Amino acid sequence: MDRVDVAILGASGYTGAELVRLLALHPGVRIAALTGDRKAGQTMASVFPHLGGLDLPDLLALDRVDYSSIGAVFCALPHGTTQEVIAALPAAVKVVDLSADFRLADVGVYAQWYGHEHKAPALQTQAVYGLAELARAQIKGARLVANPGCYPTAAQLPLIPLLAEGLILPEDIIIDAKSGASGAGRSAKEANLFCEVAEGIHAYSVANHRHAPEIEQGLSAAAGRPVVVNFTPHLMPMSRGILATIYVKTAKGATAADLRAALVRVYADEPFVRVLAPGLSPATRHVRGSNHCLINAFDDRVPGRAILCSVIDNLVKGASGQAIHNFNLMHGFPETTALTQQPLFP
Repeated sequence: MDRVDVAILGASGYTGAELVRLLALHPGVRIAALTGDRKAGQTMASVFPHLGGLDLPDLLALDRVDYSSIGAVFCALPHGTTQEVIAALPAAVKVVDLSADFRLADVGVYAQWYGHEHKAPALQTQAVYGLAELARAQIKGARLVANPGCYPTAAQLPLIPLLAEGLILPEDIIIDAKSGASGAGRSAKEANLFCEVAEGIHAYSVANHRHAPEIEQGLSAAAGRPVVVNFTPHLMPMSRGILATIYVKTAKGATAADLRAALVRVYADEPFVRVLAPGLSPATRHVRGSNHCLINAFDDRVPGRAILCSVIDNLVKGASGQAIHNFNLMHGFPETTALTQQPLFP
């Protein structure tokens, strides 16, 4: 198996560390460069002691990376900083971007939600949205993959197949989602201090979270018409995990059993998406540290409605694990390479 030299840009953050942890098990990868501007010159072992047993290069400033031997880049930089970085990379380098910078196909929508004009609109037209289970063929031929957000992954995996098959209606979809604090990143923020997060739960970015247009983009494509959702995220006093509880209107005559059967059929051969047995409720503790997504469907007591539940680890399936899944597709490796870890429980 030929090895690919990879660079991880933004390796000093949570998703960068997860990339290193998972790629350390990838037989087709050599981690050739790691960046972390605020930690430049330090070893990964000093920044993340749990990675201390690995043979890794020291962290560099972003402008010090030599791309002459690099075949692939994982870009885990903050939103808004990625477009110009990727535009300047050699054309032969394949990229998986973990930021939101290339997820929205309409650059006008991007500007509306992110507060500035897109700086690489021509490159945006080449980007493939990397929801791996549902865009496999396009990802295989892509040079640039926009890795989906964590909330959109948890929401779209159950909803897209059901909208595509007409089993649920595109109106009045309500997504109540809860995430661990690592979803906000590693930089110091008052809202993420222990005393602000522990022993409580709160909604945030109510009615204006930036993942809403990303979710609606995928659902609209599946439904063949514009879809607008009610999406509210909540911060939980845990380090990782996402639970999405989704309320939908069913098509005439459709039951939760029909929704579940459709999801079982669509994901029957998928290594990372599993529909639970009837009546079992997905829990974040059952996917912790893994690239798995667990889903189930329940009849609501309100006639004509159903409830979908979906769980992922926001740092793995919601970020770094999905990025590696996309990398494997782009480079012809078996899809599960470096991603077969079972969840850590309890």
